[in-house]
Amino acid sequence: MSQSHPGASRTNSAATVLFASLIGTTIEFFDFYIYATAAVLVFPKLFFPAGDPAAATLQSLATFAIAFFARPVGSAVFGHFGDRIGRKATLVAALLTMGISTVVIGLLPTYASIGTLAPALLALCRFGQGLGLGGEWGGAVLLATENAPPGKRAWYGMFPQLGAPIGFFLSGGIFLLLSRTLSDAEFFAYGWRIPFLASSLLVIVGLYIRLKIHETPDFQKVLDKNGRVKVPVLTVWHQHRLPLVLGTLIALATFVLFYLMTVFALSWGTTALKFSRQNFLVLQLFAVLFFALTIPFSAVWADRAGRRSTLIWVSAAIAVFGLALAPMFGSGDPLQVTVFLCVGLGLMGLTYGPLGTILSELFPAEVRYTGASLTFNLAGILGASLAPYAATWLATNHGLQYVGYYLSAAAVISLLALLPAKVK
Repeated sequence: MSQSHPGASRTNSAATVLFASLIGTTIEFFDFYIYATAAVLVFPKLFFPAGDPAAATLQSLATFAIAFFARPVGSAVFGHFGDRIGRKATLVAALLTMGISTVVIGLLPTYASIGTLAPALLALCRFGQGLGLGGEWGGAVLLATENAPPGKRAWYGMFPQLGAPIGFFLSGGIFLLLSRTLSDAEFFAYGWRIPFLASSLLVIVGLYIRLKIHETPDFQKVLDKNGRVKVPVLTVWHQHRLPLVLGTLIALATFVLFYLMTVFALSWGTTALKFSRQNFLVLQLFAVLFFALTIPFSAVWADRAGRRSTLIWVSAAIAVFGLALAPMFGSGDPLQVTVFLCVGLGLMGLTYGPLGTILSELFPAEVRYTGASLTFNLAGILGASLAPYAATWLATNHGLQYVGYYLSAAAVISLLALLPAKVK
């Protein structure tokens, strides 16, 4: 292969790089979020025994959490090959893993057909989703940042982050469309499967774009100087343990905030607050626009003021916002709930925009794929996997104010981790 010879790398155009990093994460997060939405609206009714609805919801949210435990495994597996054979081939493999797992979910028989095997197969596919996303995110961020010109690293690193709000908007939009065009009977009979099966079309587009890119300049330099390490995950653990821990804690508040504003908010809003499924999805889709709009703003801010300084200020703002969660969201007033969602997802954009860049800057190029992916996905275990479950338990047993304290505590931890981090 041409990449094995010094100086043989070819230049990627900015448009190709940015679109390839954006389209992949958009597909991956679309796949991830349609599961999150279905875990609240569909799976408790179709994949678990009829009986206590609250227990079924908690069981469904438990399968939702499985992917976050699979993601570090995906980070180690795909990170190994990303740091050994290159970013391009690994990104293609990660996309296929995620895509196949998602399409299979759309084909699964339900509990009424095969009993307890149904939730077991659902959990297995959810593990596959997590495995794929564990390898996707880090590679997409590196594809962008390792091709970035001087002074625009956060701006380039922002493009794969935009895949999150776009993927969420598409997933929420398709569920909203199905809710409005199908009866409840039709939706639960077959309509819920459509988003999972439609993912196959997006994967085809993503693969086509990914196969057109060339290797990144930073990885080509590693090849040219024969700087590849034998087992990247062991090198990260033995030589870069402090950045690994700090990066995980830096990303903690981001994950807690997002999954409280999406999965938990949808579940609580449509049950305890008595919003209809359609109305609450409309509110969330409107609020996601603020998520998307604040990501580019935070990238510009981070390139000018520094990634670390930007995230310190935003983490402090999230800690304050946590104290307002119960009064605003718990009011049940549509206007206050809308403002709550817009502010929360706006803060999400501010913290998410520079996050990929700052995590990648914690590690040298020869272990960057593994290191950045592990920090992001370990934070997913700590901050997101149990967030909807824990928040539901806290709100049910102690009140919504404790969900706010949970968010504020996560933000304080992230702020404290940022202080000693050696990044710009």
